[in-house]
Amino acid sequence: MGRHFLVTGGTGFIGAALVRRLLREGHRVRVLDDGSRGVARRLGDAAGKIEMVTGDVRDPESVIAAARGVDGVWHLAYVNGTEFFYTRPQIVLDVAVRGMVAVLQACAAQHVPELFLASSSEVYQTPSRIPTDERVPLLVPDPLNPRYSYGGGKIISELMALNHGCEALRRVVIFRPHNVYGPDMGTEHVVPQLALRLAKLAAAAPPGASIDLPIQGTGQETRAFTFIEDLIDGLMLLLAKGANRGIYHIGTDVETSIAELARQIGRCFNHEVRVRAGELAVGGTPRRCPDIGKMRSLGFEPRIGLADGLPPTVKWYTEAERSFTNGTDDVQPDR
Repeated sequence: MGRHFLVTGGTGFIGAALVRRLLREGHRVRVLDDGSRGVARRLGDAAGKIEMVTGDVRDPESVIAAARGVDGVWHLAYVNGTEFFYTRPQIVLDVAVRGMVAVLQACAAQHVPELFLASSSEVYQTPSRIPTDERVPLLVPDPLNPRYSYGGGKIISELMALNHGCEALRRVVIFRPHNVYGPDMGTEHVVPQLALRLAKLAAAAPPGASIDLPIQGTGQETRAFTFIEDLIDGLMLLLAKGANRGIYHIGTDVETSIAELARQIGRCFNHEVRVRAGELAVGGTPRRCPDIGKMRSLGFEPRIGLADGLPPTVKWYTEAERSFTNGTDDVQPDR
């Protein structure tokens, strides 16, 4: 029998994909979003099947009203994108902390039994071991570096969900996505930035010519890129099987260098890519790759590798290029 969920940030990249899946699984969905980061377009046909509430997640009254009568809250409202960590740390932290307070207050006021919280791999910054399991200590290496506004806000959110106001909740589940990508994810991440830049360079290059691509870092920095559909599969497993106070990595354990990512995107345009190293932003992480053993114990297995996930993603950005400004010349490894 279907349940009723509130999704904060439900017009964001991950939020909209979650909303569509919840509907397909037979659940009712209410979305709380202020439209500052997400776009209703992402909901597609689902837009007419949900209750849409326009409101700021930092406003307790709005969140309490939106949580009325629901069986669970998926809290995804946040300010993400590596560029924003450096340029707008105040708003990143404000949404993180006041949003989490408002969601916990709403769950208590409306007697909501379950909370599913979106965290991030950024809580580790530079992990002490790779693959990284959920027991690795969380870290803010330098509070003076605005980059850590994002990871710090996620750490605070986790602490609050697990230790503040949680007595009113029957189940709290935290998931840490790892470098999720796919069509229509915005332009502040490495995959769309590379796709947009290489589309422009490929259009100006002779057929089959090699393309020189300046980047931040050496190109040997690594991430484990997770296609959006794999993430949502993992979230459905957590809905069914996630333990109370459980923390789970959702991603792939296939580690890919930024240089290799650029080469694979270049092949989508039938060009070879030669990366040209640059200076890595202060606070950039050399390697990141999760241990997904806990999710595997629930039956999770990522299905869509870069060879299958990049072509539709690059195609979407190539076709939508006129709607965006071109990606920054200082492409950096995604969080």
